[in-house]
Amino acid sequence: MQPIQCGTCGNKVLAEKFSPSHTSVQWLDDAESACPEFARRAALGEHSSWIPTCPALRDSIEKAVLEGELATDQLRHEPVPGRLG
Repeated sequence: MQPIQCGTCGNKVLAEKFSPSHTSVQWLDDAESACPEFARRAALGEHSSWIPTCPALRDSIEKAVLEGELATDQLRHEPVPGRLG
């Protein structure tokens, strides 16, 4: 796993990319206190374990892949059904 920083809030996680649709993320801090999106949704009554992702963090991980900052040795370059690009 490699460290990735969210381009929006600065939260840091460890991430690993196995395929276009399989990304593994390990949070280093409590998601509800480290991520404004998780905090906002938790304030609305959602528990962080039911929130699938933060869009800003997901975008930061995808950007790291495109820029070669996140190793993708095992990544197969196949299109993801229903997803552009």
